[in-house]
Amino acid sequence: MALGRKRGRRARPTARRALAIVFATLSVCAVPARAHHSIAGAYDERQRVTIDGTMTQFQFVNPHPFVIVDVRTETGATEEWTLELDNRRELVEVGVTAATLKPGDRLIVTGSPGRAQPRTMYVRKLERRADGFLYEQIGNSPRISRPSGGAGVR
Repeated sequence: MALGRKRGRRARPTARRALAIVFATLSVCAVPARAHHSIAGAYDERQRVTIDGTMTQFQFVNPHPFVIVDVRTETGATEEWTLELDNRRELVEVGVTAATLKPGDRLIVTGSPGRAQPRTMYVRKLERRADGFLYEQIGNSPRISRPSGGAGVR
């Protein structure tokens, strides 16, 4: 009987250790899965909002770049909007760089408003009328066009 207890005691730490490894692995894997959010979860795809404003920042970061735009309201106040673009890799493939948008650019942007955060948007269309630059989110892919003939299509 003493022999059975020793085997039982040895099996428990091994089982506990295996269970701890499984939980640790799941915890590590859950962080990246949560970090890359669902667009439909963060933004209301059923609605469209259009803003007209001046770009103050272009954060060309992974996984999704952001454009910060100051929008003047009807009362003359300024609201800061945070606009999310498609993933950086796809933007690079169609010719977008960190220098594509510059502070001071006047932008007209249409997209899906944020569900939880006010003045946020997932961009579906971004126009810079001064030079004819156009960014569009077509299905799951970005597309840009420029009147000078430089166009990126996926």
